[in-house]
Amino acid sequence: MHEPQALAVTSPESTPVRTKQRRGFVVMDRETLRAICSQGGRTAHAHGKAHRFNPEEASQAGKKGGATVSADRSHMADIGKRGGKAKKGCRERQAARCQTEAEQAPSA
Repeated sequence: MHEPQALAVTSPESTPVRTKQRRGFVVMDRETLRAICSQGGRTAHAHGKAHRFNPEEASQAGKKGGATVSADRSHMADIGKRGGKAKKGCRERQAARCQTEAEQAPSA
């Protein structure tokens, strides 16, 4: 039988460090990027692949999404707990801040 050959592994010290090149949309100026994006949007609408929501459709979509999320009771309970703890912490920090300001204020 043949013995498996060891693969040559280069150590990180021996490989040259290359800086990451900035390319693509990142290097374009804002006006060029805006023109390209605008052209893409117009093309999508022209081919019937895009849709613009009117206020009624947007409202219906929001209600549908809200109903879907709120159906998960454990998720909603978790959100409520986190909100209550955040509010309690905010009140405690505010009370501590007022107390330190009262202690530091010169009494008249």
